[in-house]
Amino acid sequence: MSNIKKTIAELIGHTPLLELSNYEKKKGSKSQLLLKLEFFNQNQSIKDRIALQIIDDAEKDGRLKPDHIIVETSSGNTGIGLAGLAAAKGYKFRAYLQDQVSEERYKIIRALGGETVKLSSVPTVQKILEEQDGDFVLAVKALKEALREDESIFYADQCFNISNTEAHRRTTGPEIWEDTDGQVDIVVITVGTGGTLSGVGEYLKEKNPNIQIIAVEPGENSVPKKENPNPEEIMGIHAFSKNPPERIPDTLNLDIIDEVISVETQQAYEAAREVAKTDGILVGTSTGAALYVANEIAQKDENREKQIVVISPDTGLRYLSTNLYE
Repeated sequence: MSNIKKTIAELIGHTPLLELSNYEKKKGSKSQLLLKLEFFNQNQSIKDRIALQIIDDAEKDGRLKPDHIIVETSSGNTGIGLAGLAAAKGYKFRAYLQDQVSEERYKIIRALGGETVKLSSVPTVQKILEEQDGDFVLAVKALKEALREDESIFYADQCFNISNTEAHRRTTGPEIWEDTDGQVDIVVITVGTGGTLSGVGEYLKEKNPNIQIIAVEPGENSVPKKENPNPEEIMGIHAFSKNPPERIPDTLNLDIIDEVISVETQQAYEAAREVAKTDGILVGTSTGAALYVANEIAQKDENREKQIVVISPDTGLRYLSTNLYE
């Protein structure tokens, strides 16, 4: 029988695990470092998974209708995933993007037929961003309120849509379990909306409660604040551990986190640049952050011969206009 795909939705998921053999040797790792390469998804990021789940679920329960415009707030990858599927399914799409995201993300969404709007251009959102140190969750809430009366819109709402977590509970978690034959010991995941961490963590801990879930957030010097409003950020991940409940996305399950580790942007850059030269793969800053943490964990005697899976959300090709590979 032929094996011909009919839609890009069939190209999402089943991404490979790659052992970073050369990186392990260079770093003297005591553990096995496995990178889950999510840029093998159709539009080169892990967010393709949630874009598909969100659209499928909304079509099934009638929240998304043929004449709707799909709208989302994004640091780029969810916007790209939704833009591709919207094009394939015949929907219009609009992304409200954080100002600091790389230019590639704006261009890709427009290439896929989507509309891009700077998040800060919405007056009520701009006010929140200025008053709350650029907090993404509060900005999302402000935009939802601003768009609430527009009945032509289906708001994807990745920070508060349970489909986000469900996508990873159904696909990413099971893939890790199957590809490691259930031998995975530790999973390192950066936190954006928290959907990946929650879905993967919930699934794997049901299989083996001893699996450790390590959450990675940006360090103090890599997040906007009044005294440092424009730091070089780790794109797509957000600090959460010291936030009050109203700043925590509904899609982040704090109960399944074993440890939270912070990483500064330059540390993330260092790891991403190094693995490009040791193992020949280009990864983004969030992958660099997770890999930096995984390497620190892999140096500990207590983790000798353990399997550490690092989620690599996207490709380094989305960062060529930034300082990542300068």
